[in-house]
Amino acid sequence: MNIYIPTISELNLPFYASCVPAGFPSPAEDYEEGRLDLNDFIEHPSATFFVRASGDSMIEAGIYPGDLLIVDRSLEARHNSIVIAVINGEMTLKRLIKRAEGSYLKADNPSYPNIALTEDSYIWGVVKNSVRDLE
Repeated sequence: MNIYIPTISELNLPFYASCVPAGFPSPAEDYEEGRLDLNDFIEHPSATFFVRASGDSMIEAGIYPGDLLIVDRSLEARHNSIVIAVINGEMTLKRLIKRAEGSYLKADNPSYPNIALTEDSYIWGVVKNSVRDLE
């Protein structure tokens, strides 16, 4: 797996105030509210990295093969967080489930079994965003 650690620089792109309806069309509003800096999505630059998802175990969470994930290693993984975990030396993308009797990793695809967290397992980062190329 190749991990890209971004160089922090300003990237301001137009941000429009109107929402785009996914149902019935409405008259377009060409009002640019301002500029949106993609760094606004990254709280902890030195602890953030990008990685591509593969496989279909998280499709019900809206994460598909090839999606670009923005992962923050400085965040504490909470119950229901989508995380990158290391299990037996291998990385996996799953949802963290915390219970009183113990924690485990759950796929958001019923075709996959839960994965128990062992002493050798650890959470490597919390997925903050997913970016999908639609073409």
